[in-house]
Amino acid sequence: MTQSQRSRERIRGRYAPSPTGDLHLGNLRTAVLAYLFAHSGDGLNDGPGELLYRIEDLDRSRVRHGVADRQRADLEALGLVFDPPLVVQSERTDAYREALQSLAGKTFECFCSRREIAEAASAPHGSPGRYPGTCRDLTEAERAERRRTRQPAIRLLADREPLTVIDLVYGEVTGIPDDIVLQRNDGTPAYHLAVVLDDAESGVNQVVRGDDLLGSAISQAYLARLLGRQVPNYAHVPLALNAEGNRLAKRDGAVTPADLAARGVGPAEVLTMIAVSLDLAADAEPVDLETLRARFDPERLPRYPWIVTG
Repeated sequence: MTQSQRSRERIRGRYAPSPTGDLHLGNLRTAVLAYLFAHSGDGLNDGPGELLYRIEDLDRSRVRHGVADRQRADLEALGLVFDPPLVVQSERTDAYREALQSLAGKTFECFCSRREIAEAASAPHGSPGRYPGTCRDLTEAERAERRRTRQPAIRLLADREPLTVIDLVYGEVTGIPDDIVLQRNDGTPAYHLAVVLDDAESGVNQVVRGDDLLGSAISQAYLARLLGRQVPNYAHVPLALNAEGNRLAKRDGAVTPADLAARGVGPAEVLTMIAVSLDLAADAEPVDLETLRARFDPERLPRYPWIVTG
């Protein structure tokens, strides 16, 4: 698809929480930004688009009963409206396994534990955050020996050529694809494979998410191309951090809608807090999503994290 063809596409974004715990202010802020990017025009076209909802519940050991419903209710309380289809990852395992089979010859078995990977990556000449290649060139005999004591994960056998993606916040981002995990050692389809396939098969052409995931964009774009799928436009947005500069978490105080409500802070006030953090409203100014949509300009999005205190 040419750039001119893509410029005529209707924007289709998505918001995709994991139902492992209640959403906090940082999660809500990213959801609002996903809505604003989708509905304000962002370089794909100048008109409103769509925002899909996806439940990323593949890690069943961490899913908590009732959380998915609370997450959706908290988002809708801010005024967010999602377009169909609803995608639930746990209902799509057959599609993920079929996609993995299509990558035959472009994957390898990995027997490394997380600790082993971390230690290898932090050693001299290692690359923190990247797979060190430990199992990449094992012989069949070596793999057979390791299977006796440990079930393997399946990793992508990625090329070592640089790849560039376009990010609506960071501009051109170039990097080397990593040997990302496609299937965990318990047989569960892994995050990277699932999100790439979900986005492609849902027609998502714009991915708005926290900038802690910027490093994943290169590998996911590479995987999308291997699968013969369109690479979406990305917008990696600044995170919400606590006073110590760490990623915001529930332990940081009243940061979830329920905790804030207990202090008398309702959804309208929460939306104002988010809008103020984005330079889209004055302190305590009542706003709604339509007002924010009219004010939103991706070029003026703050490039610094939101420090949440209180």
